[in-house]
Amino acid sequence: MDLKDQLQNLFPDHTPEVPKNKEESKNELWLQEAPILCKYEKRKGKPITILEGYTGATADFKNLAKEIKKALSVGGSFKDDKIIIQGDYRDKIMEMLKDKGFKVKRVGG
Repeated sequence: MDLKDQLQNLFPDHTPEVPKNKEESKNELWLQEAPILCKYEKRKGKPITILEGYTGATADFKNLAKEIKKALSVGGSFKDDKIIIQGDYRDKIMEMLKDKGFKVKRVGG
């Protein structure tokens, strides 16, 4: 008799909750009314894409940064409530965010 069976004997009325999949929890980001700004800049001669303007939880924004970097197979960082992606991927990033339900605004060029 394992621990789960022992707990079921002690609390027969309790029905355990089914844990959510990791994939489902990743897609549950807080959607905001204001658009996320997608900027293009050059730093030290190299192009970068900057995402800013997310007003939700910092952890959600970090997860979004990780997901974008993984999907595009590029490097990047998360600093000062901004996602910095190496390279000019504005169109691809904007498409990904729109698919998730975010409003995105292209700034500059």
